[in-house]
Amino acid sequence: MSKIDIHFQKTKTLATVGPACNDYNTLLELVKAGVDVFRLNFSHGSHEDHLKAINYIQYINKKFDLNVGILGDLQGPKLRIGEIENNHLPLTKGDVLTFVNERCVGNKSKIYMSYELFPQDVKVGEKVLLDDGKVVLQVLETNQKDTVKLQVLHGEVLSSKKGVNLPDTNVSLPSITEKDEADLEFMLKHPFNWIALSFVRHENDIHELRRRIKERQHRARIVAKIEKPEAIRNLDAIIKATDAVMIARGDLGIEMPMEDLPLLQKDIINRCIHSARPVIVATQMMDSMIQNPSPTRAEVNDVANAVLDGADAVMLSGETSVGKHPALVVEAMNRIIAKVENEGNIYMKGLVAEEGSKTFLSDALCFNACEIASKLRARAIVGMTKSGYTGFMLSCYRPKSDVFIFSADPDLLGALSLIWGVRGFAYDKFTTTDGTIQDVNDFLKKRGFVNSGDIVINTGSMPLHERRRTNMLKVSVVE
Repeated sequence: MSKIDIHFQKTKTLATVGPACNDYNTLLELVKAGVDVFRLNFSHGSHEDHLKAINYIQYINKKFDLNVGILGDLQGPKLRIGEIENNHLPLTKGDVLTFVNERCVGNKSKIYMSYELFPQDVKVGEKVLLDDGKVVLQVLETNQKDTVKLQVLHGEVLSSKKGVNLPDTNVSLPSITEKDEADLEFMLKHPFNWIALSFVRHENDIHELRRRIKERQHRARIVAKIEKPEAIRNLDAIIKATDAVMIARGDLGIEMPMEDLPLLQKDIINRCIHSARPVIVATQMMDSMIQNPSPTRAEVNDVANAVLDGADAVMLSGETSVGKHPALVVEAMNRIIAKVENEGNIYMKGLVAEEGSKTFLSDALCFNACEIASKLRARAIVGMTKSGYTGFMLSCYRPKSDVFIFSADPDLLGALSLIWGVRGFAYDKFTTTDGTIQDVNDFLKKRGFVNSGDIVINTGSMPLHERRRTNMLKVSVVE
């Protein structure tokens, strides 16, 4: 089996696959540069394009004994206006525009709006944002059927097929659209570790997607994308219902006041850590590198702050999918991560096991494993798991020691690629407790992750063959 030299960071890197990198050699370059999870964005590309990427990633994992994860991102209910005459409609403050349900070429008289229930859902006085907030309209009147009149508050020009954001409106669209139905059907035939649900508004959106995944007996876990004010209002319930969270700052930054975004990011990350839910920071992290070979200083600070806040992962979108320098941007992001992790105060964030919870005994053991590791300056914390729960809990305490998780479940190993500080390895030789601990410690030494004399904190379940929740901790010295 071939080997490649990869220096892993604790904060994970997601990279979006697109025309700029959807070939074997470029994807391998990105893995060597430090990509932990590849995102396939179903807002773009065909199923054939995505299948090609899946096959390349699986081949790389098999050839180099890796567990690079795959995340499928559903488009969700994306609202747009239709075609605009000559692709250019000049606007003046005070102009009145009319949005209609019937398809037409837009002009000052009428503009097609793709959202059929817009006239019923919208209310007089609500704001409507177009083209990422470059155009701001206010609802003047609606006939509750097929026509809405809006006044221009800000904006100079409107062009075709621009996106629409409704920050004040309770949208009645289902969370899974017809397009999502087809894309989800594709995903559930392939080895996706994570499925991201766009424009989540409340926990029922997550429950519906989970029901569909379970019906197909698929193993994918769910990422809730937080990008609407309604999601912020229901945040605790959404975090509880989902497996992971993505702070999708593009639409969230349009629909919320921009000055709220930095503190919202910190608050969401903190809530996720305390709930043992992985959290991804996304959108425009290294946006200038779509064109340029190096990031702006503001982008460097943005990535560094996400790491300092405690994000499990930072995500690249257009930078790798359509950018000129896919590998360079991953290398740059990982250099920033490495510097912050080496010198920043990001470890042991004060989280403790919650008394009274159903998993308190296991949680307390994981917490104490991290505490002991810190006091003994242990090189690693090692866990054996069936469900992955141990990996999630060890991670949320943010130990400085490396966390290595062994499992016989390949789907779980791919999912763990998203989790802060965790590296997963395939292992199916669970025998006696002492024998297995010796075996996995020898494995880590052989791979160069630990050395003779290093202290290792081993966790597991006794009796080992029953694979129950973690109930055992042992301090080992590598021979």
